[in-house]
Amino acid sequence: MKINELFSIDGKIALVTGGSRGIGEMIAAGFLANGVKVYISSRKADVCGATAARLVGQYGGECISLPANLSELDGVDRLAAMLRERESHLDILVNNAGVSWGASIDEFPELGWDKVMDTNVKAVFFLTQRLLPLLEAAASADDPSRVINIGSIDGIKTPVFDTVSYGPSKAAVHALTRQLAAKLVRRNVIVNAIAPGPFPTWMLSTGIGTGGDVDGTDWDAVGRRNPRGRVGTPEDIAGLAIFLCSRAGAFTVGEVITCDGGTVVS
Repeated sequence: MKINELFSIDGKIALVTGGSRGIGEMIAAGFLANGVKVYISSRKADVCGATAARLVGQYGGECISLPANLSELDGVDRLAAMLRERESHLDILVNNAGVSWGASIDEFPELGWDKVMDTNVKAVFFLTQRLLPLLEAAASADDPSRVINIGSIDGIKTPVFDTVSYGPSKAAVHALTRQLAAKLVRRNVIVNAIAPGPFPTWMLSTGIGTGGDVDGTDWDAVGRRNPRGRVGTPEDIAGLAIFLCSRAGAFTVGEVITCDGGTVVS
């Protein structure tokens, strides 16, 4: 039981949605650095392509951009079709694409509810459903395929921000993870979820008032409010994802694992 045997993901094929920035990019980078062929998807084709090229420049290997709008079922179908054209199987699916919407309860619009639920919950289910044939194609009892759904600590505790639909959408992702895990484990598809806390992402920067300026945000100040005294790093989230996709994580099923520096328990 050596480290490389327990935690190797070398030679796997993965799709990371929302992989052009933030937590999705961090996970994609961790996969690439450890020998995985990675497909990333996001709504903006130019941004997705630029991220794929930059990651290959940093880590080598193969990172392929498959842009798609997952807030619509047509986009989910297009992404699944593009992947089927390129691969006969899929080892890892990371359902990371997500959106939020900020407004007070009194002013929260239907659009903000529907967009968040469609992207964060509906797309997770239907993309997993559409890709099941690929996920099962090379999966076995000894080497099952993996699905990781990215939830949030806001689906566990009350959110700090006025993002009325975001917390319920992530709670739904956590519940969906358990249901999918129970149904798919006997089909050699293992499903788990990660519930991240504060990471230096575009989405969090909009919530704390720096308007998407990731580089201009004082993340040290944000981190001082966390029990660990810092925000998360790429190593934190990629390490957990790698564990879940490796032999070491092959008996962990249907869990929602926080990656938050102790926020929830504190």
